[in-house]
Amino acid sequence: MSFDAGILALPFYEPRHVERARQIESWCAEHTELWDDQADPDATGLRILRALGEHGWLAALDPAGGPQGLAAGDCRSLCLLREALAYADDLADFAFSIQALAATPIVRHGTEEQQRRYLAPMAKGTLCGAFAISEPEVGSDVAAIGLKAERVADGYVLNGKKAWIANGGIADLFCVIARTGEGPGALGLTAFLVPANTPGLTVGQRVPLIAPRSFADLEFLDCRLPPDSVLGRPGGGFVIAMEVLERFRMTVGAAAIGFARRATDAALTHAKNRSMYGARQFDLQLVKATFAEIEVELNAASLLVARAAWEADRGDPAAAKHSSIAKLYATEHAQHIVDACVQVFGAAGLVADSVPERLYRQIRSLRIYEGTSEVQKLIIAGSLGGRGRAK
Repeated sequence: MSFDAGILALPFYEPRHVERARQIESWCAEHTELWDDQADPDATGLRILRALGEHGWLAALDPAGGPQGLAAGDCRSLCLLREALAYADDLADFAFSIQALAATPIVRHGTEEQQRRYLAPMAKGTLCGAFAISEPEVGSDVAAIGLKAERVADGYVLNGKKAWIANGGIADLFCVIARTGEGPGALGLTAFLVPANTPGLTVGQRVPLIAPRSFADLEFLDCRLPPDSVLGRPGGGFVIAMEVLERFRMTVGAAAIGFARRATDAALTHAKNRSMYGARQFDLQLVKATFAEIEVELNAASLLVARAAWEADRGDPAAAKHSSIAKLYATEHAQHIVDACVQVFGAAGLVADSVPERLYRQIRSLRIYEGTSEVQKLIIAGSLGGRGRAK
């Protein structure tokens, strides 16, 4: 099962969230054919994206779709969807999460015209989005972005590179953070909406990852953009980037729970059906201790993600800190859980394309996405500045 029913029954969640969880769990079980063939991650990602849009799972990306859209704030549903999709398949979660990541800044900062032009097709899964922040020399330090956007009479001209962009090879629209120079560091960044067919924008080589996903580098060479390509206000790009990352960090934690729970279920089934030393493998004391530790970690991670999403939905100022806490704990411990499950499988867990082997490769990136674990520690520690007094 994708979810812990006891966690869903807690006051963090409303009946609509529980129903949503049951619906996505059933949908994933009925549509496994979408991700059965993963020879081409680009094609698989687009196929999943189209299906997600067709069946309404991306509807919240369009504010015109109703009160449950992202503009109204429903991080709890976003987390539950990612948890179920990650449990089902890595590329299912990837297709959903990157589309939501790319649409969120338009939902929250786009003009009426930008929202009208892009959000409806994104919600239908017919327009694929990407969020371009990272650069060859810039990862978590967003304030150090160097892609230059020079202001000219008829708009802006972009020159520079982006690296490791999720959906980079298949996106129809990029939300790009570039330097316009309104101020030093973080103060000089602006967000732009750049259609993939814009002259001067080139998709570079695909990035081969240990867990195949659609990643590519981008190059901007005298890429001209009209004034209405600016998202939000000039100089507001850092705020937009941080806001999006803060909201999505907790969802990375939710995906980590999905991966970890899938690994645990597979390992439990294996241990309860394998004979070892005259008994079931599960009955060995050390194996039982392993699963006890896993259960504690899954419960703690689930509670931290639920709290972070609940805090975000009610607009608590401390939501950013709790989002970092949830991501840090859930991703770090999910890696430990998956590793422990590979150990339970033994040599069988090392077989290429087996469930534990795939999860072992897939889980690693979550400790890096949306800010590394080290960055999360800095954020959490920074939030404690007002507590206590020096003596």
